[in-house]
Amino acid sequence: MAPQRTPEGPPPPPAVQKLRIRYAKRGRLRFSSTRDFSRALERALRRAGVPMAFSAGFHPHPLISYANAAPTGTASEAEYFEVRVTERVDPAAVREALDEALPEGLDIVDVVEAGPGALADRLEASDWHLVVRGADPDEVRAAVAAYLATDRAETTRTFKNGPRTFDTREAVLRMQVSGVDEAGCAILRMVVRHTTPSVRPDDILTALRAVTGFAAPVPPLVTRLAQGPLLEADDGVADPLATDREAAGPGR
Repeated sequence: MAPQRTPEGPPPPPAVQKLRIRYAKRGRLRFSSTRDFSRALERALRRAGVPMAFSAGFHPHPLISYANAAPTGTASEAEYFEVRVTERVDPAAVREALDEALPEGLDIVDVVEAGPGALADRLEASDWHLVVRGADPDEVRAAVAAYLATDRAETTRTFKNGPRTFDTREAVLRMQVSGVDEAGCAILRMVVRHTTPSVRPDDILTALRAVTGFAAPVPPLVTRLAQGPLLEADDGVADPLATDREAAGPGR
């Protein structure tokens, strides 16, 4: 039996702090994939001088984890990742340096020191904002009312294991036309519970067409405004980093 190989040199320094970071994808950068962002982020972390912790082994990699990224092509004001560091750092200083190092359109919104609990467990729902272009707002309102009146609205999406049909209606907690923009386009707001499989805005629009016959003339502009703990009282979405700020104490 061949002897087990071990990496040469000392083990990597241990992580002493974990940061939770909220960032936004805006403008043309909404078309960046999670892989595109991860490459840009690792370069930016190095330029910003953030003392990243690395895994052990023959192929060490930065200890970065991503949580529930928005689909490619979707803008977002509420994307999250975590990074472990080998020296204690000031979250505010990291926010400023990292935001400066990233390209415009990938913008750091907030950095906090991670408190107890898993971030992924707090991301229970998302608040979506859709600009429905080229459609009469009254037609959109009628379609929304018909969708909400149904008990089940299915869609089919292709996954790694092939196509799968699933319900979208149960995940939609709130859906309404909240107004129109300066161009007269309907603004559609949706609060959607995170489920398995995930129900995305395009899934809901496909199901909306199947149930009501309504289809937007052109693809809507979709932005995730928030994701976090579900506020059961009004089907809203809370800040998932609030618990970390409370754990850090005043002034953090």
